[in-house]
Amino acid sequence: MPFSLLKLRTTYKNINRVRQIINVFLKYEFGHIIDQLRLSRFIPLRKRIKAFGQWPAIKGHTVPEKLRMAFTELGPSFIKLAQLLSSRPDLITSAFADEFKKLQDEVPPFSSEEAKKIIEEETHLPIDKIFTRFHDKPTAAASIAQVHQGTLLDGSDVIIKVQRPDIREQIETDISILTTIAQLMDKHIPESRFFNPIGIVDEFSRTVRKELDFSEEAKNCLRFRKNFENNPHIYIPKIYNAFSTEKILTMERIDGVRIDDISGIEGMGLDRRELAKNGVDAYFKMILEDGFFHADPHPGNIFAMPEGQIGFMDFGIVGRVTDEMKETMANTFLALINKDFDRLIDQYIELGLVPEEIDLVAFRKGFKADLVYFMEPLYGLTLKEINFAEYIDIVTHLAMKHNMKIPSDLLLVNKALLILENIGRELDPDFNFIAAAEPYASKLVREKLSPSRIYEKVKKNVEEAGDFIVLFPRQMKQIIRKILKDDIHVKMYHVNLPEFMKDMDKSSNRISFSLIVSSILLSSAILHATGVGPQIFGLSLLALSAFGAAFLLGIWLLISIIRSGRL
Repeated sequence: MPFSLLKLRTTYKNINRVRQIINVFLKYEFGHIIDQLRLSRFIPLRKRIKAFGQWPAIKGHTVPEKLRMAFTELGPSFIKLAQLLSSRPDLITSAFADEFKKLQDEVPPFSSEEAKKIIEEETHLPIDKIFTRFHDKPTAAASIAQVHQGTLLDGSDVIIKVQRPDIREQIETDISILTTIAQLMDKHIPESRFFNPIGIVDEFSRTVRKELDFSEEAKNCLRFRKNFENNPHIYIPKIYNAFSTEKILTMERIDGVRIDDISGIEGMGLDRRELAKNGVDAYFKMILEDGFFHADPHPGNIFAMPEGQIGFMDFGIVGRVTDEMKETMANTFLALINKDFDRLIDQYIELGLVPEEIDLVAFRKGFKADLVYFMEPLYGLTLKEINFAEYIDIVTHLAMKHNMKIPSDLLLVNKALLILENIGRELDPDFNFIAAAEPYASKLVREKLSPSRIYEKVKKNVEEAGDFIVLFPRQMKQIIRKILKDDIHVKMYHVNLPEFMKDMDKSSNRISFSLIVSSILLSSAILHATGVGPQIFGLSLLALSAFGAAFLLGIWLLISIIRSGRL
């Protein structure tokens, strides 16, 4: 039994969860994946014999649809993983990403009594010492938490986000299982390494653990509140720290309607064009000035308030943009507008999107040809006519085609901007999204050329050059010493060779085992024919014993082949 499976057995107190995951994947006809991961031992033998190493073909639904349904059935952890993957079309292809975008994590609520109990345990106060009124019926229920409304003793109207009981333990268990599965994929399915399953699970575990810690969300909210404290058009709710912990979050309740509720907005007499402009301006400020942005801007998290302000909610998922990335994004934007494709490719290389092993000459030639082919038709349109969502989608697909590595934060930026453009066009069909971005991009470029910024860059480059001048002679001395001692080692690794050798070893072992069984059967026949040894019912006892041993070993060999899924 592989070490990872031994670890799997000893790590989980409830092995039923592992079996549940496997059974759901079998239900949606992913048995071949279970076979490749060497997890067949968790499948009852009767199921293995019935399938006999061949799992049925997928019918009626596509593979992405089947996987989405499986993740939905497996619950919160897998839903959250799918939602993360939906923003990574560069890793899982757009077909899977589009399917995963359909996933909703709305689940039945847990009882209000349990919610009150959690609030009392976290605050060490009885409910009536916190609220004058607490609504038992939750306003929303998701996979990690549910939201109740209430009124504090000082009269403040609030919402209280309460974490589901035992959700942390369930997610930690699933993270452990997913980590082991990712390691098995990396070990037994070499082609999966392109998708980096271990890295995906690591990123997922960091993201979901932050979501589980509501104190992190409170800090994010406070940071946004500070960034927009002088902006009269944007409202960030107040956090009540006295009644907020890792498991509960008490936040000021925003009055208003969802940003996509056009009739509600018109009923309040608000200017839809002004709302669109203010909302998009806020996001460009977050991304291109603050470098810290709300990464989940779906309409349920953005509200139009009666006074004309835009209120933001739910700060569990945020993105960060470094100064270098901000500059490169601005330069990329201006290069696209000015049709400077050579400069655009330079920006992608500077951003680290192009892998080092790629032939840059061939990459430049191929990528520029694709850019010209896909982008030229857009330049015949006015800025108002350009569909920014289509524009971003083209660039993302070109990046995927040329095996470019897209940072997760940059994908979050793309996702946020796509959602915003949809909201902006819904509020104002004539909204000019690209024109709204131009002042921010131009400002960043001007700052890049400012004397103070140039001085900082020159200073940094001089320091790096100084370090190189000091370290280079020492490093060369070490290399020369190793050459003189004949101590230079070159490591070579043949791709997939270890897996090939392992499979060859298993095959040769099975052949040897089969030869041994055949030899025992042949010996049994010879013993019976010659009548050697004691007899029972006219049969040689030694021959019967040899035949019985050969029969049992043969059954053992057959079962092991069936379990491996490689009959």
